[in-house]
Amino acid sequence: MSYLLGIDIGTSSTKTVLFNVAGEVITSAADFYPMEQPKNGWAEQDPGDWWNAAATTIREVVAKAGINPKDIKGIGLSGQMHGLVMLGKDNKPVRKSIIWCDQRTALECEQITSLVGADKLIEITANPALTGFTASKIMWVKNNQPEIYDKCRKILLPKDYIRFKLTGEFATEVSDASGMQLLDVPKRQWSNYVLEKLDINQDLLGRLYESVEVTGTVTKEAAEACGLCEGIPVVGGAGDQAASAIGNGIVKEGVISATIGTSGVVFAHLDKPAIDKLGRAHTFCHAVPGAWHVMGVTQSAGLSYKWFRDNFMTSEKFTAEQLNTDPNILIDKIAGSVPAGSNGLIYLPYLMGERTPHLDADCRGVFFGLSGMHEKKDLLRAVMEGVVFSMNDCLGIIREMGTSPNYIYAAGGGANSPLWRQMMADIMQTEIAVNNSSESGALGVAILAGVGSGVYKDVVSACSNIIKRRDSQICSDKNKNLYEEMYKIYMNLYKSLKKDFASLAKINQKFFV
Repeated sequence: MSYLLGIDIGTSSTKTVLFNVAGEVITSAADFYPMEQPKNGWAEQDPGDWWNAAATTIREVVAKAGINPKDIKGIGLSGQMHGLVMLGKDNKPVRKSIIWCDQRTALECEQITSLVGADKLIEITANPALTGFTASKIMWVKNNQPEIYDKCRKILLPKDYIRFKLTGEFATEVSDASGMQLLDVPKRQWSNYVLEKLDINQDLLGRLYESVEVTGTVTKEAAEACGLCEGIPVVGGAGDQAASAIGNGIVKEGVISATIGTSGVVFAHLDKPAIDKLGRAHTFCHAVPGAWHVMGVTQSAGLSYKWFRDNFMTSEKFTAEQLNTDPNILIDKIAGSVPAGSNGLIYLPYLMGERTPHLDADCRGVFFGLSGMHEKKDLLRAVMEGVVFSMNDCLGIIREMGTSPNYIYAAGGGANSPLWRQMMADIMQTEIAVNNSSESGALGVAILAGVGSGVYKDVVSACSNIIKRRDSQICSDKNKNLYEEMYKIYMNLYKSLKKDFASLAKINQKFFV
């Protein structure tokens, strides 16, 4: 029997999943770690936590499955994008990783735009300078911690740090590298022009691969740490969104995925690169060789839900634990007891600023329409609806760019909620489907590993054989008109509050940092 291993280095946990070559889950394991927010809008993690979690979950999966590690034919890596990992001459991190949702780099984005040129930056990297992207984080360290930058010998992304620990190789691949803002996205290569303008030595970056290419093999040291055998191929893998898209079969035009994880992402495959000149959506290289994708990103999708659940629903979580049930199922039922529209309450999910369509690091979360009649359950449902409103913003831009789906695959943790999926169908006014895989990210990179190791012919045919549509939900006529009216208000709220968000950010910087 042959197996493939998919490792997903997420924001809250690392999950390792063992698949057979039919794409069926044999077993899985997850290990959790913290995210630190030392200042308002900052977000950091310790790369050592990722490696400890990866090694722990690999050992657990291999042990639970009771397999011979020699039967693992390939390993694929997925991970949170944009994070900055800086290694010194001893190949150890010289500081904690500044991760994707960190918003400290507004000045560096202005600096990058000035150095490269706004139009030239979008032409080359397919995106405007963004606070979440890696380039602005590199510039922040150069500007604010020059002594640390001088110690840096290699710059890696989160999943590529795990690759280094597994293989000893400094490497990345095109889908994740697209989010660094150092890549010529149409040409699928490092941009000498951008690197020169930002005075970043290309030697700091890893070798660039396509997502299905073998980037190295498991070393003896890593094999001992993880319970593997030496020599297993490790392929390029993919950034988390491209990986999830592969695991959902988004490998041809006309099918879109909507993922509710920590962030929310609406994702469409492109046979040719297409760029939103206003910079509202992101065009990246896809994990399918020779293809691209466009995506809109809601910074705080599942993060909004988690924030509300962990701070205001502790008693419900306790009750679920006593009943030995998933707290999210109980919380879903509570939200479902509230009518569509949350009794006139609207939530803006801007806890960590926003990327699509506003590109605003200063905006923050808002409950609008709050009155004495509202209860905790109304706020809960409003949070869930606000996340979908924001993702509908993303879908609208993708439609403007010429891609209109027949249906949308729901993915991520939010896809497990029938209530959230129905909200998506009602607000997006499109059929929402789910497939037979509950592990889309890990499955996606396992498929890439299978292609790289020769188990599968190519990505498209592998997806066609493995991924099957399981269920779907359609737009409710009852809720359609209501949501259309509330969405109009939702869209106007940001415009009304934009200046106030900026003013509040100045107060925060003056008094609360």
